[in-house]
Formats: sequence, C-alpha cells, structure tokens
Amino acid sequence: MTDLVGFVRAALDEDRAFDDVTTKGIVPAEARGRATIAAGQPGVIAGTEAAGVAFRLLNPRCEIAVLAEDGAVVGAGDVVMVIDGTTRGLLSAERVALNFLQRLSGIATLTAAFVDAVRGTRARILDTRKTTPGWRALEKYAVRMGGGANHRMDLSEMALIKDNHLAAVGDVGIAVARVRGLLPKGAEVEVEADTLPQVEAALIAGADRILLDNMTLDEMRAAVELVGGRARLEASGGVTLGRVRAIAETGVDDISVGALTHSAPALDLALSIEPR
Repeated sequence: MTDLVGFVRAALDEDRAFDDVTTKGIVPAEARGRATIAAGQPGVIAGTEAAGVAFRLLNPRCEIAVLAEDGAVVGAGDVVMVIDGTTRGLLSAERVALNFLQRLSGIATLTAAFVDAVRGTRARILDTRKTTPGWRALEKYAVRMGGGANHRMDLSEMALIKDNHLAAVGDVGIAVARVRGLLPKGAEVEVEADTLPQVEAALIAGADRILLDNMTLDEMRAAVELVGGRARLEASGGVTLGRVRAIAETGVDDISVGALTHSAPALDLALSIEPR
C-alpha cells in the first residue's frame, strides 16, 4: 500500500481515537505502560506494520518489538508484539491496531490452510477481487503472507473474459482479439469456460489462461487432458477446504478461492497492558 500511514490514520479518525474521552478522563497523561499482544489460537501473522503505525500515530515515541513477523506461524499463547509507551496512547490505539492485525492474520491463516491442503500438487492457491473496499492491497498482502498467490490486482492488470462479456459480443475469438489490442505488453488474457466445448474454443482463440467455472472433477480432468499445457487452467467455484485437494489432484495449475478474503474469520489476538 502506497500510503499506509494515511490509511491507518483514517481508521483512527473513524474511531475518534484522538478524542478518547474514557481514556483521557481516567488515565493521567504521564502514565506509561507496556502492551503485549498475544495469540489466543494457532495461526499465521500478518499486519504488524499497520498495527505499529496505529500505535506510533498516537504515541510517536513508543518502542515496538515485533516477536512474530508477518508470515510467521504462531501457537496459542505466543507473543506477537510488545509496545512500550504512554498508557493513553496504548489504550486509544488498541482497537484499530487489533482490527488490522486480527483481520489480516485471519486471511493469512485461512490461506495457509488451503496451501497446506494442496501441498505436493502443482496447484497454486489464488485470491480474487472479492475484497473489502479500500482494503484490497492489504488483504492481498495477507494472502501472500499465508503462502498464496495474487490473481489480478484490478481490472486493468489483465483481461478476464467472463460469460457476460461473451454474451455482449457473441464470439470468444472476437473477444480475445479485441481485448489484446488494449492490454499492455506481456499482459495475459483469461477466458471463463463452463463446458469442455468452451474450453476448446478459448484455446483456439489464443487464451493464455482458462478459468474452469464450477466444473465437476471429471470435467476438470478432461479439460487438463484437452489443453495439454497450452494454457494455464484455473479452477473456480465451490472451492472448500474439504474439496480443494481433490481439485488440485485433477492437474489444474491454479485454484482461486474467494473465501480467502471475503469469509476469513479474524485470528484470536488479545492485548494486555501493564503499568511501567
């Protein structure tokens, strides 16, 4: 993210963290404390930089020790971060810092579970554009911290010709030719296919990637045999932890999982403060 400080500042402003009436009314300005953030469950950490920015914006002279860097696997009870600073700053930044850390660590943790499930196959786990508005760069970063790979960041990065696009033009060959004229050099064209005849048509049209949408395992295996490595194949739709291994074993190259960013539960992380 190009302006992480501004993004975190906006979150603090939303929370009115600089006008925390409870903390200002109770805690003396000169009081100092040590905050410890620890994991309440096993997981993969992401978001320590954003959390650190939240604390520093409210307490510029605080000292931060990151004991579990982004991408690290933690167990229940493991300490992730320790922050020394004014007690007021620690209390007022707590919720926003934890929001970043828990949300992003939840995404990294869920991604790691999918990556582990397909280990030993050729398949990569990809995210999608089903992200929280405004959070895309951070959420896709969290996917990488969990061992996944990013699909396109936005609509300009590569072309993905879906069924509604094809309905508008009527011919996949025309669609691929038209979009290639607008793409930057080296950018790929992907075509969505619901059936094996559509896979063959996308291949003939010169698609670099073909998205196998909601296909059965038998259909995916047939698509892999049909394409024979001439285009990357991406499985999408109905992907769960219980099913992803079977999908990977069909021989597809990529498996996209919208749940990584739209349904990941927050990782259980808690902050405790001791006076100094």
